[in-house]
Amino acid sequence: MDTYFPSGKNSKITWKRVDGEGWVLGRLASRVALVLIGKDRPEYTPFLIQGSGVVVINAEKVRLTGKKLKQKVYRHYTGYPGGVKEVRAEQLKAEHPERLIREAVLGMLPKTKLGKQMARRLRIYRGPEHPHTGQKPEVAVLGK
Repeated sequence: MDTYFPSGKNSKITWKRVDGEGWVLGRLASRVALVLIGKDRPEYTPFLIQGSGVVVINAEKVRLTGKKLKQKVYRHYTGYPGGVKEVRAEQLKAEHPERLIREAVLGMLPKTKLGKQMARRLRIYRGPEHPHTGQKPEVAVLGK
């Protein structure tokens, strides 16, 4: 009896569309990361990319619970002396809600070469329109 062992050659990328309206940021990000990694598929293999591509729409309608809008701070370092930049979640959500979701999802992906390849399959849009109709993304059922 032979054991089925998936290879990267025969895996075809499929696209899933997720509507961010009404979702809490962390819950949405964890489910999107699960789909990108491929753990929702029966043929999941840790060292292969077999996950679907994900298109997230309505990024501006994602919620943050508690006092996170006022208290959560996103920091990054520019590489120059005194170059620590800080942005509050409230300001980031108002100006670039896509970045808010991207930061949350990327934090849940592996920090390897595979994680970077998975991150390339993530597309996030502020409103309900997206240019990926050619990929025929199916509506992802993530459960709430």
